Amino acid sequence: MFSFFKKKPQPEPAVAKEAVPQALPAAATSTAEEIVEPAPSSPEAKRSWLARLKSGLSKTSSNLTTLFIGAKIGDELYEELESALLVSDAGVEATQFLLDALKKKVKDEKLTEADQVRNALRELLIDLLRPLQKPLVLGRHQPLVMMIAGVNGAGKTTTIGKLAKHLQAHEQSVLLAAGDTFRAAAREQLTIWGERNNITVIAQESGDPAAVAFDAVHSAQARGTNVVMVDTAGRLPTQLHLMDELKKIKRVIAKAMDTAPHEVLLVIDGNTGQNALAQVKAFDDALGLTGLVVTKLDGTAKGGILAAIAKTRPVPLYFIGVGEKIDDLQAFDAEEFVDALLS
Repeated sequence: MFSFFKKKPQPEPAVAKEAVPQALPAAATSTAEEIVEPAPSSPEAKRSWLARLKSGLSKTSSNLTTLFIGAKIGDELYEELESALLVSDAGVEATQFLLDALKKKVKDEKLTEADQVRNALRELLIDLLRPLQKPLVLGRHQPLVMMIAGVNGAGKTTTIGKLAKHLQAHEQSVLLAAGDTFRAAAREQLTIWGERNNITVIAQESGDPAAVAFDAVHSAQARGTNVVMVDTAGRLPTQLHLMDELKKIKRVIAKAMDTAPHEVLLVIDGNTGQNALAQVKAFDDALGLTGLVVTKLDGTAKGGILAAIAKTRPVPLYFIGVGEKIDDLQAFDAEEFVDALLS
């Protein structure tokens, strides 16, 4: 299994390296902070993950890499690259930024070979995406409350289940709040995840999702639970009354615990193109996002959308997903992503 979590050094290094003993009660683990980042894995597992990522981005990769085969550096190459970036959903702003920076780099470094230009583009893309590569820090609060948002079909509930499983594997006790009270299937799906992983799920057959979130936070406080993840009903950002409800949920969570929610994550479908950027903007304006999860990069996804997000609304991208299995959700690494896109 891939692992997301690694112990963050404590003030006294000799103690920190020991991490938190498994025998301690769940509440005791809150004294140590953990950061989410790519963790060591077997070479075979790593190759498998990168192969799936490359396969998911193959359509965009093909459009970009074929441009440089036997190409001459000039206006025609730049025009073709502009078209390829726009088709990849990089958006006008990021595309123009990359082209201007690339032309300057070619001139300043006196690049003459097409492969050199491709490598220059790689460096620029990595620099653009690297600000998105930030870790999700756990253990800052007891409990750490995470509010999860997203439109219908983005893979929100499945993502919550995967994250809960990984949190458990790293000595974090978890409680789930089924705040999607409008869709019975969502509650059932979350309950199945809970039963499968022996995780308590706070749910109501009907009623106010904010009340469910409130009860979940109080329950976690009473139990000494490390992490609370609050699922919310999928909705379109154009549905203003539903977006207002999300704001209400956030306010009610703050009443249950004055520092919460500590993380507000948006799950977006990697196949939705520029619509994904519109979602990031709308949900960030409404809720103040702290992180993103991009799912479904195993289909017809166009990886350029991450460039658009990085340039326009650089909310940290904590995880990317390339499939349904538990290990198919991994911490975002800018260099790995760009290499999958341009190799």
